[in-house]
Amino acid sequence: MNAAQLQKTLRASQYAEQVLSLHREILEQDYAVDQFQSSLSTDHIHQWVHTELFDIQNETQWMRSLRLLRARLMFRWIWQDANVLIDVVTLTRELSDFADASINAAKDFARIPLVAKHGEPISVSGHVQDLIVVAMGKLGAQELNLSSDIDLIFAFDEQGETNGRKCIDVQQFCISWGQKIIYLLEHITAEGFVFRVDMRLRPWGDGSALAISHVALEKYLSQHGREWERYAWIKARIVSGGQHGKDLLSMTRPFVFRKYVDYTAFEAMREMKVMIAREVARRNIEDDIKLGAGGIREVEFIVQVFQLIYGGSKLELQDRQCLVSLQHLGEVGLLDEQAVIDLKDAYLFLRRVEHAIQALNDQQTQSLPTEPDLQARIFETLGFENWDAFKIDLNDKRQKVIYQFENLIKDKAQDSPTEGFEHLEQKLNDLLDDHAKNLIHEFWYGHAIKKLPAKAVQRLKEFWPHLIEAILQSNKPQVALLRLMPLVESVMRRTVYLVMLIESKGALQRLVKMSTVSPWICEELTHYPVLLDEFLSMDFELPKRQDLEDSLRQQLLRIEIDQVEDQMRVLRLFKKSNVLTVAASDVLAESPLMRVSDALTDIAEVSVQASLNLAYQMIAKKHGYPLDAEGKRCTLDCTAFAVIGYGKLGGIELGYGSDLDLVFIHYMDEQSDTDGLKPISGFEFAMKVGQKLMSLMTTQTLDGRVYEIDTRLRPSGEAGLLVTSLKAFEQYQMKNAWVWEHQAIVRARSIAGEQSLREKFEQLRCRVLTLPREEEKVRAEVLNMRQKMKDHLGSSKEQKKDGIFHLKQDAGGIVDIEFMAQYIVLAWSGTNPDLAHYSDNVRILEDAAKARCLSSDDASALIHAYLSERVESHSLALANQNMQVSAAQWFDTREVVCKLWQRLIDPTAVFALDSE
Repeated sequence: MNAAQLQKTLRASQYAEQVLSLHREILEQDYAVDQFQSSLSTDHIHQWVHTELFDIQNETQWMRSLRLLRARLMFRWIWQDANVLIDVVTLTRELSDFADASINAAKDFARIPLVAKHGEPISVSGHVQDLIVVAMGKLGAQELNLSSDIDLIFAFDEQGETNGRKCIDVQQFCISWGQKIIYLLEHITAEGFVFRVDMRLRPWGDGSALAISHVALEKYLSQHGREWERYAWIKARIVSGGQHGKDLLSMTRPFVFRKYVDYTAFEAMREMKVMIAREVARRNIEDDIKLGAGGIREVEFIVQVFQLIYGGSKLELQDRQCLVSLQHLGEVGLLDEQAVIDLKDAYLFLRRVEHAIQALNDQQTQSLPTEPDLQARIFETLGFENWDAFKIDLNDKRQKVIYQFENLIKDKAQDSPTEGFEHLEQKLNDLLDDHAKNLIHEFWYGHAIKKLPAKAVQRLKEFWPHLIEAILQSNKPQVALLRLMPLVESVMRRTVYLVMLIESKGALQRLVKMSTVSPWICEELTHYPVLLDEFLSMDFELPKRQDLEDSLRQQLLRIEIDQVEDQMRVLRLFKKSNVLTVAASDVLAESPLMRVSDALTDIAEVSVQASLNLAYQMIAKKHGYPLDAEGKRCTLDCTAFAVIGYGKLGGIELGYGSDLDLVFIHYMDEQSDTDGLKPISGFEFAMKVGQKLMSLMTTQTLDGRVYEIDTRLRPSGEAGLLVTSLKAFEQYQMKNAWVWEHQAIVRARSIAGEQSLREKFEQLRCRVLTLPREEEKVRAEVLNMRQKMKDHLGSSKEQKKDGIFHLKQDAGGIVDIEFMAQYIVLAWSGTNPDLAHYSDNVRILEDAAKARCLSSDDASALIHAYLSERVESHSLALANQNMQVSAAQWFDTREVVCKLWQRLIDPTAVFALDSE
């Protein structure tokens, strides 16, 4: 026995002294094997409880054995805590494991006499009913402290009756079952108790039925669940109840974690804080290290408010444990690194103080003692020289918590605009025309407002002056107002968004500024208000490819493969939210065009790759895996399937409204069957993967589509197969493809799928493009195709006379430059293979200069013209305008392009504004 450690243990805990005096012979067995130096696994604790209670049928003996075990374990934990042989997280986990094991043991013991008396509880559907035990609070989070109550809720799956001679309904059976569990755990005998049980978190609290059905609980939460209950259910965990327990917990998740970012959590937390502050003042417990200012509860509140706000969209924030979620808050950028460090440090210290207080007498209290002897026991246990030194450290940590908490819950709605409401409205009216004034009048006095609930109207009135103030700071107040009114109308029933914008002035100012630049952004937000969430964490940096991949992968990992609707929602919101981030960076941070296009292309590629992975898994789960063309099994790591991007996607030049031109190829053995229970041919497998990918991305849901997809550039166009084997694709390109199809393949690039197949495609693309061709024939084909496009898509004669220039399709526009780049590759890559290396126009033109097919000046002039026109096309897309611009303003640029077009492709071409 370590005498020094024993002395420190007894100094830390009067309760430990009592246990030692009553059960010295039992505890000496533990000393002998020196078990206090190690931690206990979950399995070890459950096995220990099982062994102690094995084959005991007498209730008195059963209760005595479990209480003696509890005393032994409590002595052990106090010893370890006092001698710093265990950390807070391990200690609270072991305590929670013991509680779980005790609950399950009590549940099993209590069931036997009930079944003997009443028979098995059978539901109306004929299934034996189990008692679902839901752990709440610290036990739910596996953060139980040394003398915690355990918060429980009892439930069952379905109503019904028992099948014994004394028949009772299932609910009454479960109530009796729960009552017996409580008695077995908390009844005080000569050996004490096991756990005090608190059932007040159940629906309707004290006085309501002790056990509730799944349906009744669901109805209660949907119709009567209060905001504080959302906080409570964050930590809910099933201790016992099998699959029915898991189903019940899944049912509660939408109640806790709202689908959209939910800023009403702030208001709920403020109300709870006020209630707690009143209770602290009433009971004069300012030195309560749980409920007092800067205490444990405030750390938990900080974490939980972020969980309630963002947990519906950021699934990693749904963890029950405070420290785990705190770490996640730092990782996703909702708390800065120093805040996370300070809160974690304070939390761990406060939990150790809590254990030191509770170890004194095994009492459920968090108040610092006032007696000098008890104070001395605490500061010595915690390693301080005196009480004052302890209080200085404690107050420093609590102050850091107070700072973070007060900053978080500050009521932004109370920060009224700098000017009065009426004065703001008058200033706005002075800047508006009659149409805008009428719009405001119709808004406030229309039917929509009259139908709003009173609380929603109040929120709208709180929000309105903040909106006016932000609009007045804009350089185009009327434009901002007209574009934002539809958004306000779309969210005024979901007042969480109004609260969000009141809480975050920066978000509101960004929204107003973006509205003046881009009606497209306003329309996206109006149709999909969930995208407003991004404004709170937006840093105007373009998303990085690796971050995009990691984010989408983590979101999809949490969804089962058969939950297709959830997968679709994640894919759609991933695409829309990240495109919005790019747009904000484009508009507010003025990011360069090439980087914007790179980011938009990355978003598309990551979305396609994720959709392909899901599609392949779904088909493989049902039908098994096919063989590739070499006879190898095509697993998830070796799919023998690839997606080829054409057009803007292939050319790394995506815009905001671009659809995706895709072609699907495979390398499977089309004749061999898959190895699943429902085998199909490799050909069918490849087709189903392509079809499922299309479905995942293009199906219209409430969240829209991921992308519109065009597959008409596949071999034989719309008449061809959706998915083509690599061999068939090669044969088509070498023997049957038109010149315009080879033009298209200039801009083709593998974007998703198995790497080895993607490399095979790139090699094939290079062989196709470097085929020897007659220059004159290529020129004639390119010229013919270009003329068809001008006739079909370009400006009409009347438009040209009116000084209209179609930025993309008219002479000197974007397509002319693209066609020249394609001509260069097709005509000259046979003798200059390096020209076939890249798929984007800028690098093709740069390589043409390196190969001396173009002069450096000509290449630079074309690149400058191309980028200038694309920058304008991006701005027009954001402004929701078509590609028709003033011809006069683009004369110089068009002249450069047209002169090069004349020299390269059409010597007969003549360009002049008056000729159009």
